[in-house]
Amino acid sequence: MLMARDKAIAVLIPCKNEALTVASVVDGFRRAVPGCSVYVYDNNSTDETAHIARQAGAIVGRELRPGKGNVVRRMFSEIEADIYVMVDGDDTYDAGAAPRLVEKLVADGADMVVGARIGAHDKHQRRGHAFGNRAFNALYSRLFGQDFSDIFSGYRAFSRRFVKSFPAVSAGFEIETELSVHASQLRLPVAELALPYRDRPEGSHSKLSTFRDGARILKTIIVLLKEYKPLYFFGGIGLAGMALATLLAIPLIVEYAQTGLVPRFPTAILCTGIMIVSMLSVTAGVILDSIRRMRAEIKRMFYNLT
Repeated sequence: MLMARDKAIAVLIPCKNEALTVASVVDGFRRAVPGCSVYVYDNNSTDETAHIARQAGAIVGRELRPGKGNVVRRMFSEIEADIYVMVDGDDTYDAGAAPRLVEKLVADGADMVVGARIGAHDKHQRRGHAFGNRAFNALYSRLFGQDFSDIFSGYRAFSRRFVKSFPAVSAGFEIETELSVHASQLRLPVAELALPYRDRPEGSHSKLSTFRDGARILKTIIVLLKEYKPLYFFGGIGLAGMALATLLAIPLIVEYAQTGLVPRFPTAILCTGIMIVSMLSVTAGVILDSIRRMRAEIKRMFYNLT
């Protein structure tokens, strides 16, 4: 890592009940990135994760609030470095690839490099995870752009200014989605690097719930769409409502043209109500989009000053 030899590198490992793998992960990164500082933040583990990590040479911290997002937010705020490498503590990522992530971050002048997992959609221990990965990646590309092919990768490298300007609000596994959307919204320089990915070792279990966390991630995408693309969100609702009101009103218009009467007043009132609400929704989208642009400008200025 010739281009990064004069930079302080911190390896961030959020963990919960990873006693089986954390020592291997810590040792792997200490070997792969000589001179780096390895931080393990324990998230209320009920096993010996923190003790084993400390024995392996990691700097151990603790976050009491449950959820990966809470751990990442605390790590980002407390740890000082020039370059940050974030990785899960489950030993599914290759520590030997860390120098490639760092080199690409420095060489490309990027703020985030995502280790896109080769075969991640096929190697999950549960089929639901693989399907969810494909579905959410396709949805993300549709809504926010095609900056990333693997928005759920837990293996990433960041610049200091990305870490210190990132307004983390997510609590759980949806943090990766928030990281990706933040980069897309501010049009930050980002890159992907295809890296090997392996299954968890035998005896190690994922904390990700296919349905519970899938629902939370979907909710996060909807909320982020509302926050980052309000005209798209509220405008879509408004246009759908206008289409529905028009469809319901067509028989009334035809009957009025033929007889000069409007016998179905409840339907007419319903159509009018839907149309008014729909127009208000579009108006709200326009106003919120202006506010969103102002917030993006403020974020960008803060990012430039970091």
